[in-house]
Amino acid sequence: MIEAAQFVEAARRRGFTWYAGVPCSFLTPFINYVLQDPALRYVSAANEGDAVALIAGVALGARHGERGVTMMQNSGLGNAVSPLTSLTWTFRLPQLLIVTWRGEPGVADEPQHALMGPITPSLLETMDIPWEPFPREADAIEAALERAVAHMDKTGRPYALVMHKGSVAPYPLADAASPRSTPCQPQTYWRGATEDGLPSRREALERVVALTPPETTVVLASTGFCGRELYALDDRPNQLYMVGSMGCVMPLALGLALARPDLHVVALDGDGAALMRMGAFATIGAYGPANFSHLLLDNGAHDSTGGQATVSSNVSFAGVAAACGYASATEGDDLSIVDALLAPQSAVDARSGPRFARLAIRRGTPDGLPRPTITPAEVKVRLMRHIGAA
Repeated sequence: MIEAAQFVEAARRRGFTWYAGVPCSFLTPFINYVLQDPALRYVSAANEGDAVALIAGVALGARHGERGVTMMQNSGLGNAVSPLTSLTWTFRLPQLLIVTWRGEPGVADEPQHALMGPITPSLLETMDIPWEPFPREADAIEAALERAVAHMDKTGRPYALVMHKGSVAPYPLADAASPRSTPCQPQTYWRGATEDGLPSRREALERVVALTPPETTVVLASTGFCGRELYALDDRPNQLYMVGSMGCVMPLALGLALARPDLHVVALDGDGAALMRMGAFATIGAYGPANFSHLLLDNGAHDSTGGQATVSSNVSFAGVAAACGYASATEGDDLSIVDALLAPQSAVDARSGPRFARLAIRRGTPDGLPRPTITPAEVKVRLMRHIGAA
């Protein structure tokens, strides 16, 4: 058994200062230690996949060798499969995973771990994530971290430490206070336009391009036609086009915005993607900084898969964002909403927190919409160089 400080301090010496995850009783000493060190950052995510995407955002913007750790119970690997296979692997965004081994063969545990326990090693291996047991002796910590860092630096991909029960001695939590935010009042600007009278996605993206100067702004576009149409409109070095990991643009952008307060980070979202990971609204409301803007383009459909309807017409996304603690939340069908969201902030606004806007757009996509010819790894490297990331 080791002390939490022994591992966390050894990890800190290698740049691991960012942590995100979902608690497990095995992880309690780590989380408690990190929460009480002001030089370390811990974000409590709504689910494990969001935590993976958030730490990927930190990796995207890191300038001074900062690294991130995602912590989860092995049952949460199911929630994390999508970002681990189509975000961190595809874009080569490294992180250290600490996965607890509930249901380890030969160790009595609850019935819900009876399947995940035995398959945890093979699941990691299937996702091309090398792993080893979490160190249970102090003299094994340095070597384990060296192996993890070497893999992350060589491949740009995650490395996992699988934690047995009783690996870390208890560490008390003196203050269990949660992040606080002040809910705003949602604003609506509906003109009552018909479907044909709604703005198009291209018109909305033209406004985004005009209002996001490459020198100061990063634009992360959700998977599907949102990213593809942005690429076709103007392929700029301050843009990243997600592929897969649907719904993860929110936590990815949050991680980047937290790591890079010098940049205005814009998350371009879609209604289907936002519905998939609505828990991220609460995380953004609690932790989101003022340099984070969230624009949801809502056409009420899964456009890239044939136009099947979503349930977005039943949801006030601005109401959700406001209730979750965003500093401002607006929705409607007028393009001026985009202008207001992305306008430069005053000194007063800059202290207030993240901003949200949902714009209703009409369905449909231009014929012959191209797919990006630049690969995900190439667009990541280009963006990191553009913003001066390591």
